[in-house]
Amino acid sequence: MYKQVLDPVGNALGWSSLFAALPLIVLFVLLGGIRMKAQWAALAALLTAILVALIAYDMPFGQTMDSAAEGAVFGFFPIMWIVINAIWVYNMTRETGHFAVLRRSFATVSADERIQAVIIAFSFGALIEALAGFGTPVAITSVMLIALGFRPIKAAAVALVANTAPVAFGAIAIPIVTLAEVSGLPKDDLGAMVGRQTPFLALIVPLILIAMVDGRRGLRQAWPAAVVGGVTFGALQFATSNYISVELTDIIASLGSAAAIVMLLQVWQPSEPLLAEEPAAPGRPAIAGAESYNPTLEAEVKRRDDETKDSRRDIILAYAPYAIIIAVFGIAQIGVIKDWLDGLGNEFKWPGLDIVNAKGKEPMSVTFKFNWANAAGSLMLVAGILTMLVLRFSPMRALRTYWATLVQLRWAIVTVMSVLALAYVMNQSGQTITLGTWAAEAGAFFAFLSPLIGWFGVAVTGSDTSSNALFGALQVTAAKDAGLSQTLLAAGNSSGGVLGKMISPQNLAIGAAAVGMSGREGDLFRRVLLWSLVLILIMCVLVFLQSKPVLDWMVV
Repeated sequence: MYKQVLDPVGNALGWSSLFAALPLIVLFVLLGGIRMKAQWAALAALLTAILVALIAYDMPFGQTMDSAAEGAVFGFFPIMWIVINAIWVYNMTRETGHFAVLRRSFATVSADERIQAVIIAFSFGALIEALAGFGTPVAITSVMLIALGFRPIKAAAVALVANTAPVAFGAIAIPIVTLAEVSGLPKDDLGAMVGRQTPFLALIVPLILIAMVDGRRGLRQAWPAAVVGGVTFGALQFATSNYISVELTDIIASLGSAAAIVMLLQVWQPSEPLLAEEPAAPGRPAIAGAESYNPTLEAEVKRRDDETKDSRRDIILAYAPYAIIIAVFGIAQIGVIKDWLDGLGNEFKWPGLDIVNAKGKEPMSVTFKFNWANAAGSLMLVAGILTMLVLRFSPMRALRTYWATLVQLRWAIVTVMSVLALAYVMNQSGQTITLGTWAAEAGAFFAFLSPLIGWFGVAVTGSDTSSNALFGALQVTAAKDAGLSQTLLAAGNSSGGVLGKMISPQNLAIGAAAVGMSGREGDLFRRVLLWSLVLILIMCVLVFLQSKPVLDWMVV
């Protein structure tokens, strides 16, 4: 049996914290400083965590490696399992041409760039985040905005800032699922608490998008679309996460937000529509992925879009995959069916792990939950098969697309599995608890710092899921020692983390590559940094007030 010790180095919490922080320091320096590729940085940090566990914490070699193995498996299932199947569905729609139909359908809603920024980057981007996450919305929505006439750097910046409010519930709530796993807190409580924080971002972000597109004039002329879209999204995000389903939160909120804007446009239009910009000079990428400005190619793309008249059947088929996904997940939440699916799964103690904490209790993380039937990835696989049938995508072609998706995501799979292995080694050896106990010395002010920790984690790793895996247990430990709500601070980690996504190197690279601006990530960074700092300050103040009598009535 291995018993966790909080201060193994010289019986001093300070020295022990220094050693416990080494894996995170290695990860952040390699990613943020040296700019090593994420998969290699994560593997190096994992090796560091293993060495600290063996040498400083005297954890047996077998239990250390078993902890890493359990984390790696959890990184693949359920985390990457949902991402793989979600990207597979998207790739099928792209190959059949139905994604292009969807893009043209959005273009008919409004020719005003400010409205397009809200409905595509914010509302539709939230739907993509709900289904896939991990940078996918930035790539897809920036491509769509460029096709509608946005200049590349503006399209990428708008897509990055828009990818905030929905992130905590992205990929069918995988960040919340991961946070619950590593913190030992109920998933529904965490989801409900995050649903009482991120809706405030939804009220602000659409206004920021309009300001980015057209400054003060845009805010004066197009604010109704931003307010209607943001209020609807925030209200539905709160209601769904608290009273319906954590997994369906972003799906319902994004569709409701888009529908509300479309209905608004039936009775209101901006007084002076801001139409698509014309290319000003050579050097501007024509479309996503283009090396440089190509007027012939751009003219051809525009001509095809102008001349293409999609039939009602094509439009219905373009929206069908998303309707199927909603239906599958909705049916899976019905009481009898949900209980049946739950019964098909099982949970077991991970072989070889025999661990107790400082109080002699077994951590919840040594139990692995293999709920394969109702896992979000499994439900997405079912939706993908139904999509294949509806789009008349042959089984062999679907298998080839699935294999191409696996190849496309191979390094992302390695990265996520490595980060989760790192988190499990740190959590089960006691490194995370050491750091949390040390951080709790900030006392009640730690509630203000809690979102900053999540923000920093996502800024470096590019993933709210990874940040929750790394710091979820730390937040809970610090909350216990500081006498604060564990649910509040754990949720604060996730809610603060979403605001670091727009400045993370990985997402900046995705945004730059998608619009043909690789190498100009610094320009994008400068465009979005101020918004990231303003929004994280707002979240820090909100969480701090929720820890005080001022807003403590909001805490689950």
